[in-house]
Amino acid sequence: MPFPSFEEQTEIVRRVEQLFTYADQVEQRVKDAQARVNPLTHAILAKAFRGELTADWREQNPDLISGENSAEALLAKIKAEREAVKTQKNTKRTKA
Repeated sequence: MPFPSFEEQTEIVRRVEQLFTYADQVEQRVKDAQARVNPLTHAILAKAFRGELTADWREQNPDLISGENSAEALLAKIKAEREAVKTQKNTKRTKA
């Protein structure tokens, strides 16, 4: 099995080490970004649960949060879809 020359091997090792260094830098940037984002996420969720985040939007768009767009209607749709999936799974099991 032929091997690359010693110079080529040295260059390959240099480039791999360079890529590992770059990957370490990217990983550190991601960690730094996550450290900045996590507190913001918690703050945004807290405001949303207190109703502070969307109070103006809710006032301007009451038709989008009532009737078929209400939380109750969405929950009913989710339950119906889950029940349909359960029924399909049970039907497949009995046929198999």
